[in-house]
Amino acid sequence: MKSRRSISALGAFFVVIALLVAGCGSSGGVPSGSVASVAGNPISLRALNHWMYLVVKQQSSESPNSPIIVPNDPPEFTTCIKEAKAGYPQLKKESDAEVRKTCQGVFSQLSNEVLQFFITGYWYQAYAHKLGITITNAQIQKQIDKEKKEQGIKTQAAFVKFLHSVGYTLADIDWRTRETLVLQKLEAKYNTKVTSADIAAYYKAHSSTFGTPETRNMRIVLAKTQATAQKALTALKSGQSWKVVAKKYSTDPTTKNNGGLLENVSQGQQDAALSKAAFAAAKGKLVGPVKGSFGYYVVQVIKITPATHQSLAKATPQIKETLTNQKQTNASTQVNKKAKALYGNRTVCAKYYVISLCKGYKKPKTTSTSAATAPSTTPATSSTSASGSATATTSSTSSK
Repeated sequence: MKSRRSISALGAFFVVIALLVAGCGSSGGVPSGSVASVAGNPISLRALNHWMYLVVKQQSSESPNSPIIVPNDPPEFTTCIKEAKAGYPQLKKESDAEVRKTCQGVFSQLSNEVLQFFITGYWYQAYAHKLGITITNAQIQKQIDKEKKEQGIKTQAAFVKFLHSVGYTLADIDWRTRETLVLQKLEAKYNTKVTSADIAAYYKAHSSTFGTPETRNMRIVLAKTQATAQKALTALKSGQSWKVVAKKYSTDPTTKNNGGLLENVSQGQQDAALSKAAFAAAKGKLVGPVKGSFGYYVVQVIKITPATHQSLAKATPQIKETLTNQKQTNASTQVNKKAKALYGNRTVCAKYYVISLCKGYKKPKTTSTSAATAPSTTPATSSTSASGSATATTSSTSSK
């Protein structure tokens, strides 16, 4: 079951279910036991670790025999190092410092992915609350039922089996569904409707892409001199085969040994002089010698496939899909821009958990940050995560 926002599979081999680290202390406005605070709404360490686990559990299905290890104890990663060496004997030869680097790298990638998902989710819900947008439990259930049907999940037992297979709980599903529906409603505030006029304008501007050009199959001889090309032409006219003539007279390495054959050639693909002569020639007529950039050509067109052009009516579904995606992308960009403007300065992250969306973030010299995403194996969003974190809701007074 998928939503439009999905956490990409991470290429890490480390993942372990992390436990809540008690008494981690507060950091710059971040409550104890939390890794970030968004407009007064905390994201718990337990929530972060839970969803990092879900990301790699999803990925680990590709290599089920590999141990599941999540680096969750920065900055020393003592537990990560111990479990990595136990799970991967080849790492026992590596120093703790080397394994720690790997733990740090995987931790940074995982925590960045999940925190971006959580933070933007809080932003959307806070922004929606500010605009008076609400999502009811009935709407959430309707969306979940819709996605169950699309995935062929017909019974509660099948749904429970699905949840177990991916590690999600009902609260996780609710969070994802709520967040997705909120984002859809925010995007709807922008112009995402594709009109007939939009489609017609796109079709006119991209007319050449809705069809295929004329193509021709031809046989050629490419000779260094006009005299040699004339000999080839004379031989062909006297009834000698293209196979014999091309092999004897042609210098073109591509066609010399296959009877001079060129297939599915569209105008402009070959030497300009050859292309001009071939596309002006009647089918079956021997033409040449024609002076080109690489010598002299003799050419005979043996097949013509006419150009095709797709009508506006036939092209409409494809154009509509393209324009819809463009408008949704633009709407999503606008929503993110507005949400960040409203809540970026109210997003505080604890030490070791600072990402690009956090207040006061300073980009390292050699780092890259991936786009905000969320696990792709479930339907969308809820007011409380399975891991027990407090999440932003549309009624949160702190998000106004």
